[in-house]
Amino acid sequence: MPLLVVGGRILDPSQGIDMMGDLLIADGIISQLGEKVAIPHERHLVLRAGGMMVTPGFIDLHCHLREPGFEEKETIATGTRAAARGGFTTLCCMANTNPPIDHRAAVEFVQQKAAAEGVVRVLPIGCITKGREGEEMVEMGELAQAGVVALSDDGSPVMDSRLMRYALEYSRLFDLFLIEHCEDLSLSQGGVMNEGWVSTRLGLKGIPPAAEEIMVARDIALAEMTGARLHIAHVSTAGSADLIRRAKDKGIPVTAEVTPHHLTMTEERVMGYGGEDKKAVKPSSLALSCYDTNAKVNPPLRSEQDVQALIDALSEGVIDVIATDHAPHEDVAKMCEYDLAAFGISGLETALGSLMTLVHEGKIDLMALISKLTVEPAKILHKNELGTLKLGSSGDVTIFDPEAEWVVDPSAFASKGRNTPLGGCLLKGKVMATICRGEVAYKDDALKLETIRREARI
Repeated sequence: MPLLVVGGRILDPSQGIDMMGDLLIADGIISQLGEKVAIPHERHLVLRAGGMMVTPGFIDLHCHLREPGFEEKETIATGTRAAARGGFTTLCCMANTNPPIDHRAAVEFVQQKAAAEGVVRVLPIGCITKGREGEEMVEMGELAQAGVVALSDDGSPVMDSRLMRYALEYSRLFDLFLIEHCEDLSLSQGGVMNEGWVSTRLGLKGIPPAAEEIMVARDIALAEMTGARLHIAHVSTAGSADLIRRAKDKGIPVTAEVTPHHLTMTEERVMGYGGEDKKAVKPSSLALSCYDTNAKVNPPLRSEQDVQALIDALSEGVIDVIATDHAPHEDVAKMCEYDLAAFGISGLETALGSLMTLVHEGKIDLMALISKLTVEPAKILHKNELGTLKLGSSGDVTIFDPEAEWVVDPSAFASKGRNTPLGGCLLKGKVMATICRGEVAYKDDALKLETIRREARI
């Protein structure tokens, strides 16, 4: 049934649109957009979006759905429901499953599971090397034919420079891009958080910024050599941002992403607090011995100077997109000593609320923020039908209230992963509805969905 979104503030960076109006989705595509749209259908659904933002559906270039192999952490069903609650209509899921997504059957499994149980679009990412072991390149043509949108050994950087060079060269044949987790393992070995005053105070082994920056520099050099498309995952340091800036100035085909947690949290969060407004932060109930294992993430949360440099790089277009790096874990993986805890933050459901902090504080423009979540990732994917409200494009829409305040309650997450350091925090900015391919994937209870006949007054 056609769906009419009425009276919202429509923001579409792909067209430069910022207007009050209506949006009609019919047959799964954007059918009309304007101040007042005509209703050619006898019966239709109506969502009233007064006081809310209506944008293209968000796209996440980097998340972990864990299935197959780690269903105790997340499944495609629970992960896509969490995505819908966060306003995401397209997820690019990483390949570090068990078995890894390094062959056609694994790709088809994810696709079939997503079609049967997912409530939003799932695009698989394949491995760069077989088994993510960094020794032998995958059958890239097979994965491309199966439908992967990119290649990555995320979590396991390709340490062999010659192998990485060949992978970049071959990727050009299939119009794929490589997503690289940049980490020099010889420098980061045994590290569990950022190397700095907090790690010294807590007696935890640190990961120096150079561990990331060395690999960013190497991969940029290889991208320049091969002319292949390189995407730097979860940038976390000022030095990395500067390297990417210089690479773009030289015309090297490199893009980059940053996560909401690296934009809004500092290394101090490991102690149970941190960020701009420390008074508004309630330490997680899982904080043990003056540290919070839910703040353990790789790359680690960095310094205040790094956070500011990342915000600047995002605003300047040096960093192209925001991706969640959603990494859900079961409780037992975090309720342990910090050294033993798993890396990762469950981030799909808190992404918008966290990012709107930057808008409310005047650190980034709202239109620019929406661009980093919609049209910019669509460009990297070469999927023009996504990340836009252009007529004829996919009927993917996110509706959110920028002023709505809510307290993060991990126990209420749709995701199996409750591992967030934001538990108990007050956020301002809430997703009210998510529409994927014209179907309502999520709707807040406060928003009414009505069935109306054409002759009724809207």
